[in-house]
Amino acid sequence: MAVETTKRKISRIDRLYEDEGGYNFIGKSKTWYTITAVLVIAAIAAILIRGFNLSLDFEGGTKLNMPAGDLSTEQVEETFTEATGVEPELVQIVGAGSSETLEVTSERLSQEQVGAARQAIFEKFQVKDENGQASPDAIGSSTVSESWGSSITNRMLLAMLVFLVVATVYVAVRLQRDMAFAAIVALIIDGVVIAGIYALFGFEVSPAVIIGLLTVLTFSLYDSVIVFDKVDENTRGLEGQRKKNYAELANLAVNQTVMRSISTSVISALPIIALFVIAVWLMGIGTLRDLALIQFIGVIEGIFSSLFLATPLLVSIANRRKSVKKHNAAVAAYREKSLGAVDAADENSAEDAEDAAETGSRTVASPASASTGTQHSGASWRPGR
Repeated sequence: MAVETTKRKISRIDRLYEDEGGYNFIGKSKTWYTITAVLVIAAIAAILIRGFNLSLDFEGGTKLNMPAGDLSTEQVEETFTEATGVEPELVQIVGAGSSETLEVTSERLSQEQVGAARQAIFEKFQVKDENGQASPDAIGSSTVSESWGSSITNRMLLAMLVFLVVATVYVAVRLQRDMAFAAIVALIIDGVVIAGIYALFGFEVSPAVIIGLLTVLTFSLYDSVIVFDKVDENTRGLEGQRKKNYAELANLAVNQTVMRSISTSVISALPIIALFVIAVWLMGIGTLRDLALIQFIGVIEGIFSSLFLATPLLVSIANRRKSVKKHNAAVAAYREKSLGAVDAADENSAEDAEDAAETGSRTVASPASASTGTQHSGASWRPGR
């Protein structure tokens, strides 16, 4: 009794796990390197030309904040300048709805100047507090010294250095030295590109941004380690086989983890977007806004880094090792030999088919009559006749 079998159709995602079913990430390494070079050059140019818009915590200075209400930024700026004799660096309204806040940022002012500014603004605009009552206390102020800003900057640089060292040691111990080098290079490029975006668009750099940057760099490193772990698994016992070279096995690893990377990034971006919406449009909280923005930019950059940069860098570095070069040559020789054998087999098959065709075209004469002396005119021959 014949048993019917149904053939399951392999989805496009399932094909990523097959040797020939994925996208050739490694084969387009030159394209990814070109895109990366353009981004890095543009980022460095933006940093050198425009510089960073450092927050009060880094540069030092004074900030006044108050409920925006019906206030006009131009009128508040004029009043502030008249009261203090100092032109503010930035006057802006952040938040939305009842959470709108007007912020005035300037160089560091004395307590007398701060008091004069608050009094002048209150007398002219009758700023109301959260209860709807006009009060001078509705105008808040904060002052940061230059020494404090310098201390924060030094701590930031130290935190970045410690992070890079610890990350390098971890990847080198957990996986391979080549992988550690590739991961750190990709990580540094992530940092440069993100810094260039902040310089280009003039986003404010605050301590919350640095915290967020360390968070997204960790996320990017995690994503790269996931891919590298699969590369390590696929290339284990590399020299014991001749079917695939190092680059092809690494490309297979990227395809096997690409959906996981994209899914993780999308899921991570959703709460960040929610945080960004709440922080900017609803609450107007600067710290949450800064944290959400850097994380959103970092998650997008991290996808490109882990999929299109880190693994091609790893392959470029690994292909310089003598053992990998020797194995690549062995794979190429094996394929050439196999191809020659296939061609020879095809040629023999063609010759056999040609001989069979010639044999089939020959005619076979009908057997002679059973009785040699007797002629059967007009009758066909039959056995026994």
